[in-house]
Amino acid sequence: MPRHPQALALAVLPCVFMFTPGLAIAASPASPSAQCIECHSKTTPSIVSDWKLSKHSQSDIGCVVCHGDQHTSAQDVAKVKIPTPDTCADCHADQVAQYKKGKHAIAWAAMKAMPTIHWQPMAMIEGEKGCGGCHKIGMKTTAEIAELRHGGAAFGSAACDSCHTRHTFSVEEAKQPQACESCHMGFDHPQWEMYSSSKHGVRNELKNLKVLPANASAPTCQTCHMQDGNHEVRTAWGFLAVRLPLPEDKQWAADRAAILQALGVLDPDGKPTALVDTVKAADLARLTQEDWQRERDKMIKTCNQCHSGNFASQQLQMGDDMVRNADHLMAEAIRIVAGLYKDGVLEKPKNYAYPFPNLLTFHDAPTVVEQKLFVMYLEHRMRTFQGTFHGSNDYALWYGWSEMQRDLTEIKELSESMRRSRAAGARASTN
Repeated sequence: MPRHPQALALAVLPCVFMFTPGLAIAASPASPSAQCIECHSKTTPSIVSDWKLSKHSQSDIGCVVCHGDQHTSAQDVAKVKIPTPDTCADCHADQVAQYKKGKHAIAWAAMKAMPTIHWQPMAMIEGEKGCGGCHKIGMKTTAEIAELRHGGAAFGSAACDSCHTRHTFSVEEAKQPQACESCHMGFDHPQWEMYSSSKHGVRNELKNLKVLPANASAPTCQTCHMQDGNHEVRTAWGFLAVRLPLPEDKQWAADRAAILQALGVLDPDGKPTALVDTVKAADLARLTQEDWQRERDKMIKTCNQCHSGNFASQQLQMGDDMVRNADHLMAEAIRIVAGLYKDGVLEKPKNYAYPFPNLLTFHDAPTVVEQKLFVMYLEHRMRTFQGTFHGSNDYALWYGWSEMQRDLTEIKELSESMRRSRAAGARASTN
């Protein structure tokens, strides 16, 4: 062993180069990924530079581990393997197992289950320029992945890269609330806008600006919805704030039943439809009190890190109360439209299974009053309860509750106008 410091450094340097994470590819031209690096440094250089920043690179996880070794030139691009969550599970088994139990995993199936989804432009769905752009985070069958093949590659099948952006796949990035922003914003779920305007979001921004110290409490989306890094991402009320069993409060039970009828989960007699089995199989909603309570207890435990348990329970109870109040307005509006079907004022669309408005047809509902009902449900009811739970006062009141009140007034007026027109038409035909 050389004793002179310079000689020692020269002797050790080759070993450091070979075994330092991130340098192995450069030190090993024969590596299976070396050819990928050489070519893609020219064709898609940012992919390579992002990969070099990643822990994958530092751990010598090269291109072929995720993409296979069949694609070796521009002539065989179709042979490249596009990763799926199961690819990630080879190394991240716990995280993928958690993800598969949560709501993100069913996002693609939930989108494809919408009754008029096939009416939308293909670019919006399989092209991922609308619904599919966010719902791609969900698991897909082999057949569905085949549908996504464009130019020989199944883009949109990875899912994990929705939050851990390729090819850095950064954990730190995925821990930031901005990782949720691109999907959880806008019309029906503006959680980003609610969070960023809440005291939680403001404190996080001030912390990032170094106005608040680094150890100041500033909850992010992940703090509350991914406790201890759990990738399930579940909540007590679920996305649409509908659950079973029905509450003991008779009025609320009747109101929630009306909403479930308009979602096709209950038939006009209040009996479960076949859709209940689908919801149960996919774990789309909390269907037992125990399931609901388990998620509520997890949230209270999280809140208790900064607040007293009594305060946390009280605040969440207020969210429950806003769900109840919003359900009452929503149910009244649903019954008005259902009454138009019943009395023959409004023709029930042939693709509706029951004489109840179908809230899941969205903008494809055939009349103005039915579309107003969909907006009331998916935009304004969502904002009412989500704004409350996220501590966003403006969204809870002005963008939520107030809009629901105005929606109901408009639906009542539209209904009366339609009934008057029908009555006038009937009188004219008898004269």
